[in-house]
Amino acid sequence: MTLRPVWAEVDLAAIGHNVRVLGRRAGSAQVCAVVKAGGYGHGAVETARAAVDGGASWLAVALVEEGAELRDAGVEAPVLLLSEPPVEAMADVVGLRLTPTVYTPEGVAAAAAAVAAAGGATPLAVHVKVDTGMHRVGASPADAVKLALTVDERPELSLQGVWTHFAVADDPDDPFTGVQHDRLVATLDELAGLGVRPALAHACNSAGLLAHPDARHDLVRCGLAVYGVAPSLALEGQAAELRPALSLKARVSLVREVEAGEGVSYGLRFRAERTTVVATVPIGYADGVPWRLPQVGAEVLIGGRRRPLAGAVTMDQLMVDCGDDRSVRVGDEVVLIGRQGADAVGAWEWAGRLGTIAYEVLTGIGARVPRVHR
Repeated sequence: MTLRPVWAEVDLAAIGHNVRVLGRRAGSAQVCAVVKAGGYGHGAVETARAAVDGGASWLAVALVEEGAELRDAGVEAPVLLLSEPPVEAMADVVGLRLTPTVYTPEGVAAAAAAVAAAGGATPLAVHVKVDTGMHRVGASPADAVKLALTVDERPELSLQGVWTHFAVADDPDDPFTGVQHDRLVATLDELAGLGVRPALAHACNSAGLLAHPDARHDLVRCGLAVYGVAPSLALEGQAAELRPALSLKARVSLVREVEAGEGVSYGLRFRAERTTVVATVPIGYADGVPWRLPQVGAEVLIGGRRRPLAGAVTMDQLMVDCGDDRSVRVGDEVVLIGRQGADAVGAWEWAGRLGTIAYEVLTGIGARVPRVHR
């Protein structure tokens, strides 16, 4: 039940469109839609289905629990776990038919033991991750070769993929992406020389797909681009065909006139210079609207016009400076992220003002905000 007039509207047709655009850019490579973190705040199950309908062959998540959510909802597409699961989670990985990433001997052993314990006659497909320079997770190239050989020798396991993750692909001028790619290719070549050729090699995230066509290999893992947002401002031109899927909306709950000199919200930091119409909107920092947003000049759309926030965002509400516009009414639609009329506020606009990234903006939209899928 939703009684508060606040919602995030998700355009599933836009997600399908975006996957088709990315598929055309990927050429012969398969598209893997990354739906971790609740589908980047859009709703994991719904966006997963839309992505598969749009042509994604794979889905990817960060956690076993996220994979379980998809399986519980009846999503049957292959699901790649982007990080090695804890040893104690490997039984669930097998039971849920997830595809784990591994990069330690302990992970390989746990995966094999889980298959044996389940009495599986079919080997579990696994992907070995190579740390080519990001130094977050993954095995060094030399260790990755050893792990891949170990996987190849285990009857319980099947080496389906070898992959890496780019650290700076969102900066198309940074040469380090080429360095990382060369290290992955060298690892694959070493394995081929030993007679081991995984079916899937992959390196590209959204930015890699858009900016580094030579690195597409057999699979591209697309996250933010699936949701219609460029992975960086430097790549907005490359992402021009994509359609943002999420709009964050609310409705005005109260309108009042504030006299000249009067303050608004905690700290009374906003002072009306003249008699000013102030609209209250029932959404706040507990919903993912950062407290700092008014301080950095953020605006919302009401009646197709940009209007600045007035005073501090509170936990459950914020206020909007409507100037001398007395046409604003209770119930008017407020667009915090998205399009209204001829104007739009994008996730990167918030990110640029706040000194962060669009990923954080979208995944920060709180659980109290219902997702309405259209």
